[in-house]
Amino acid sequence: MAPIAITPPAVESKRPTLHRVDTANLGTKRKIICFSDFDGTIFLQDTGHQLFDNFGCGPERRAELAKELEEGTRSFKEVSDELYASLDVPFESVFDVMKSALEIDPDFRTFHEFCVNNDIPFNVISAGLKPVLRRVLDHFIGADMSAHIDIVANDAKVDSTTNKWEAVWLHADTDLGHDKAQSLQDYKTTAAMESDNGTVPLIVFIGDGVSDLPAARESDVLFARRGLKLEEYCVDNNISYIPFDTFADIQREVIQLARVDDQKTQGRGMPARYNPRANMWRRVSSKAAVPVFSAFTPSREEKAFIWPEAFTEPVVESKGATTALAAPPA
Repeated sequence: MAPIAITPPAVESKRPTLHRVDTANLGTKRKIICFSDFDGTIFLQDTGHQLFDNFGCGPERRAELAKELEEGTRSFKEVSDELYASLDVPFESVFDVMKSALEIDPDFRTFHEFCVNNDIPFNVISAGLKPVLRRVLDHFIGADMSAHIDIVANDAKVDSTTNKWEAVWLHADTDLGHDKAQSLQDYKTTAAMESDNGTVPLIVFIGDGVSDLPAARESDVLFARRGLKLEEYCVDNNISYIPFDTFADIQREVIQLARVDDQKTQGRGMPARYNPRANMWRRVSSKAAVPVFSAFTPSREEKAFIWPEAFTEPVVESKGATTALAAPPA
């Protein structure tokens, strides 16, 4: 029987009691759009690891494939295809493990509510499988709130007879399978980028690992989870960023950025935390085509998508994380 595409059912969320913060509408002039990585950013663990280690090839073979990828003998998409092919379990059967193994950022629910209340689109950009990510979000934040999140990721097919899995790559003609920078560029090119009052939206990206850099470089403001590899890379390479421990930090900063951005739109200068490279597209007339820039993609980024423990382990020493750094040279 031919493989079938997965459309996961909605699941009622079990929500812990959290400290509530104000999520009321800011009333800002400029529209804000958020893009975020999933594994290691919204969730502290990796969904792919849970799949492969519990239902597929296991951690030993995954480590062997990680070595092949690091040595450059196989591409990310090639090793990922082998990992997904090792799964032979019904789609619904994997989520009992996910529910107990995954931990959501403690302040993500409140931040997402803040985004909804302020009409801030929140988008996930991930190298994972969209139906898996959707099912996880449905459980942890509820299907009603999950529906507000657009997920840009690869699709999945599961054979109804053999239960074999297959990734349906978003960018099948690339070695990455999903080029995050291209996804963000496509969004900026095709979406309606003007708000009601004619201002160009502020693009925010949130991540944790160096695999997020291609998309991060297309954003105006970058948030990097404190103590992980994305922050370390930003420090070492003079890339401007804002560190965060939880999404509560991001919410506070977004409120401040919105206020400063309102001042900027009134001719009071450019905030230091903006990424001037990404801001180039903001200066183009909204009635003209948005230019597509070549994404800066370090060689290690491809390797970081599916084995983040090798590239997103905690940094031993903090390197000036609380100071906004100068932008990289053009």
